[in-house]
Amino acid sequence: MDMLLSSPTFVFIQVLNSISLGMNLFIIAAGLSLIFGVLRVINFAHGVFYMFGAYIMYTVAQDLELGFVTGVIAAAAGLAVIAIVVERGLFQWLYGKEHLMQLLLTFAIVLIMGDLAKIIWGTDQLSVSYPDGMSGALNLGITFYPTYRLMLAVIGPVIFIGLFLLIERTRWGRLTRAATQDMEMLSALGINVPVIYVTIFLIGAALAGVGGALAAPINSPTPGMDATIIVECFVIVIIGGLGSLWGTFVGALIYGFVFNFGSVIVPNWQDVFAFLLLMVVLLIRPWGLFGKPEREGH
Repeated sequence: MDMLLSSPTFVFIQVLNSISLGMNLFIIAAGLSLIFGVLRVINFAHGVFYMFGAYIMYTVAQDLELGFVTGVIAAAAGLAVIAIVVERGLFQWLYGKEHLMQLLLTFAIVLIMGDLAKIIWGTDQLSVSYPDGMSGALNLGITFYPTYRLMLAVIGPVIFIGLFLLIERTRWGRLTRAATQDMEMLSALGINVPVIYVTIFLIGAALAGVGGALAAPINSPTPGMDATIIVECFVIVIIGGLGSLWGTFVGALIYGFVFNFGSVIVPNWQDVFAFLLLMVVLLIRPWGLFGKPEREGH
């Protein structure tokens, strides 16, 4: 705490750490929020999609030595394929069902994919190298800061802008928003709603894969890494409002700042601060900062 008050440079570094963490979490949580916002399915398996993205990055970038960028693309493509299989084979039967059934099925997917990951990659903690040119630190004038973390702080807003333009400024985005309001009417107008649904699920899973791939150099791929990330993502989307892209973006930033500064002010209590914030938001606005109350019969 004394260091926060006496060192502006230290505060600046913590601000950058908060933004970097928040933007990496935003990429993952955006997929979770997008899937719920359109499909109205609580995807508890989203964390294991993130884990598979990290493992695919390891295989492509480390084992096959095809490069970091190729690993990110492969993670997105691999999770897109998995998403198509999961959505068409399982998730399409969950639409309109109660949330308990959704949680039970997605939890079963977690167990199956978790064991599959152990069979393929083993149980050891793996290591992914930083991409070329990003293993060092960049001189920002008042301090040096890790180049890779700075890249994460930049790529998050880029993805946010891309998603915002896709949803708000394209015909496909308008159809997607219409599907959340009245799926039956949209289908009666001749729109192929199942294609919209599988595309949304594909994009959401691919975002989780990209988030896992980008986090791999910082958080080494290891079994069980999905358990932590899914809790963090749910905290973010609940604070921001389930289904709200803006809410997810702001919620991720809030979580990043609370986590980083909480760890400095009271070490090992950062998670407690995040959950206290969640409790306050739920008491004041149960539907989240940017969310909307659920309508009866939705």
